[in-house]
Amino acid sequence: MKLERSNIEFLLWRKKVDSSLFEHNGTTIPAWACTMWGIQGMFGACVSKTMTDAKVTIQFEGADYPGSVTVAKAGRNPLYRLWYGEDLGMELKHKFLMSYMRSLEKRLRPEAKEDVEKDIPFWEFLDIEFDSSRKVFKFEAYYRQEPTFPELFKRLIGSPGLKRVDDELHQKGPGRIHKQSWRPRQQLEFELGATNVVYMLIDTENRLFYVGEAQDLVKRLSTRYPSIPDWNFYRYDVLPGQLTDHRVAIERMLIRGYAELLENKSGIEFKKISDYKLANDRIDTK
Repeated sequence: MKLERSNIEFLLWRKKVDSSLFEHNGTTIPAWACTMWGIQGMFGACVSKTMTDAKVTIQFEGADYPGSVTVAKAGRNPLYRLWYGEDLGMELKHKFLMSYMRSLEKRLRPEAKEDVEKDIPFWEFLDIEFDSSRKVFKFEAYYRQEPTFPELFKRLIGSPGLKRVDDELHQKGPGRIHKQSWRPRQQLEFELGATNVVYMLIDTENRLFYVGEAQDLVKRLSTRYPSIPDWNFYRYDVLPGQLTDHRVAIERMLIRGYAELLENKSGIEFKKISDYKLANDRIDTK
């Protein structure tokens, strides 16, 4: 049984987690909450996210994120919205994995949107408090639906394949580069959608750094690297389709750039910013 929280500091809006949190990186503030928090008096003239008076801070999971509150006319009544950036949006997707997956499912079958919540019935809730004296919103996950396969779902959230689906559904355009974080070598077999990539390897024991490119990351990194055989961490960036023919050129450019910063095998003069050495054998000298 879910117990009521005992650490509530300010007047509370318990929001049902829905697709608006993921699709728009923001949410409409209901009229009763606006009245409760005095939103009208503070943000009544904030018609743009970029306005200084619109700026707020959002606290979630021990971190601060920039946000804003704007107002727009909706018939006779003003409509207030709370906005935040993609960084907090991604954190909310991770926290509410099941709701995010259901929101994607909903968009993938637009002819029957109303059936999604009937077919996949559950609710998650986000508690939102507002400290008006500091213009700080506090987010707290009150109830979460545990995913059936939590580790798989977490992997899917950050995978390039799912990011491409998200981009397509939100019409973000085909030209986005999907960037990934450093991961240990043991996680390579779990990569999903890692195609058309520029990647980097490091060997933390021997202090080596390597840059490469591949059409299929898992297949490429499954082979032995004489230049850096004991690499133990990797990261990569997935390039958009229109850059496929330029992938090698991008790799060569990055290698040459790092050769200017790290000791290298081609004798290129470098600014030593680290004790790591560039492990690549082939480095453009011109």
